[in-house]
Formats: sequence, C-alpha cells, structure tokens
Amino acid sequence: MKNISTTGKVYLVGAGPGAADLITVRGAKLLEKADIVFHDALVEPEMLALCPQAIKEAVGKRCGKLSSAQQFINKRLVDAAQKYQVVVRLKGGDPMMFGRADEEIQALKEANIEVEVVPGITAALAGAASIQKSLTLRGVSRSVAFITLAQGTDASSLEDAVSHQPIANPHADTLVYYMGRKDATRIAEQLIQQSTDPDNASQNRQHGPDTPVYILEAVSTSRERQWASTLAELAAGQADHWFDSTSPALIMIGQALERKAPEIDSNESEGKQAKDLQSPSAKIDDRLQNSNILTNG
Repeated sequence: MKNISTTGKVYLVGAGPGAADLITVRGAKLLEKADIVFHDALVEPEMLALCPQAIKEAVGKRCGKLSSAQQFINKRLVDAAQKYQVVVRLKGGDPMMFGRADEEIQALKEANIEVEVVPGITAALAGAASIQKSLTLRGVSRSVAFITLAQGTDASSLEDAVSHQPIANPHADTLVYYMGRKDATRIAEQLIQQSTDPDNASQNRQHGPDTPVYILEAVSTSRERQWASTLAELAAGQADHWFDSTSPALIMIGQALERKAPEIDSNESEGKQAKDLQSPSAKIDDRLQNSNILTNG
C-alpha cells in the first residue's frame, strides 16, 4: 500500500494596513478555508473574524515586548504543515515588506513544504491614500524610499531592537519610515543637518526644515490619527507627546506631501507640454493603422 503524503501548504498572506476590507480577495478566501492561522500582533480582530473556523495562533513581534523567536515561528509553520492542509501565515501589510518572509520561506522550502505568497497593501500606500497625497509628484518627487530603523532580535531582553547609530538616509525625494516612533526626533534632526551641510551632495539636501511631514497611526482603521507639520517641528519634539505607543506609526517626509499644490506658471506649463509633444517618447506610432496587415479586418 502506497503512503500518500498529507503535507499541507503554507500561504504567506498580506493582511494589508489594518482595515479588514482592505485585504485582497484571494487573501480573504484563504482565511475562509484555513485550518490554522498564525497571525501578527498588529492584525485587527475584524480581520481574524474572517476565519472563525480556524485555529488562531498569535506569533507577532512588537518592539520592546516579549515576542516569538523567528526560529520558533519557522518551526511552528513546518510542524503545522505536517498536520493541516491549509496553513495561513497572516502578516500585517505586505508579507515581503519588513516581515522576515524570506526566513520563513527558506525554512519551509528546506522542509519540502509548498509555500505561496499572497501580497497585501503596505502601510505607506494606505497612508498616501488616507491623506490623499501622492508619494510621487511630477516635477517634485520621482523617487520613494521605504525605511525602517528597527533591527529585529530574538533575544528575550525587553530592550528596544533599534539601532541608535546615525543612518545613511536613502537618496529619495519622499521618505517613508516604518516603526520610527522612538527615533522620530533623531530622524528629523539628521535630515535637517544633512540638508544644511555644504559637504553633502545636492541630492542629499532636499529635506530642509520646512519639508512637510505627516505621521499616521493605525492607518486605515477607525483609530487612525494624523499629525501634519514640518521637519523643524518634528526635530523640536513637537510630536513626542502626540504619539500613542499602542498604535503602529508611519512617518512620511517630502515636498510631494505639501498641503497646497505648487503653482505652475501657465506659460511654463504650455511650453513644457509643447516640448513633451516634440520628444521622441511622446510621438504617436501610427505604423499599424497605416499598414495593410489587417486588410481582411
């Protein structure tokens, strides 16, 4: 008699930024048929209500709190796949963004367990939608960087897993810091210092004291809060007492977030449009409509 393998499949599912109705349709369907769900600490209760039939195991990590060691999470996923057919690892935001998905995928593959990743909406995109400000803006912002100062640790210590050394900020027009609450003032001070340092290259000097800043907590949920100001105010500690330590925070910095859209000179705009129409990338390719390929159409 042949032994039939009953090894299940593990799905790394992005829960999205928080609101239960922002999970993807595929993710929601997997929750509906999951046998067991290993979820992050920040996953909303409304999200877990989508899988009433499943066993629910919290394996989340929170800065400054006792958390499940990553190797232990990996082992639990492997063990669960030996027992259940549909195993869901539910991660906040997108699984591939600051979520240690690579370690879990590697552990599952080494155990010859099938794994699939279901993407989700990351907090930065939900934040931009919430404040109705694009992270990119023609003529202002052509690049975006997602950054975290958190350095995960599996130690049992309650010490914050955050690097206290200055970081080399990315050369991007719009900066989005994940898990940056405790370093908000330091981030702002460093960016302002870089912007006024004559030794810095010009691309490192775009974030001056007047640069717009948005801080969003619990984005997309009913508890969402927003703080809007400038880098100078952030560096002065104006947001220190505003933060709620129980909610995830997102810090967004850049000229594209200016509350008032920059005025564009009409003559300059018309000239630019004319120039764009003359550029090679804007030429209309009419070879198909002038050809005889579709004569029988």
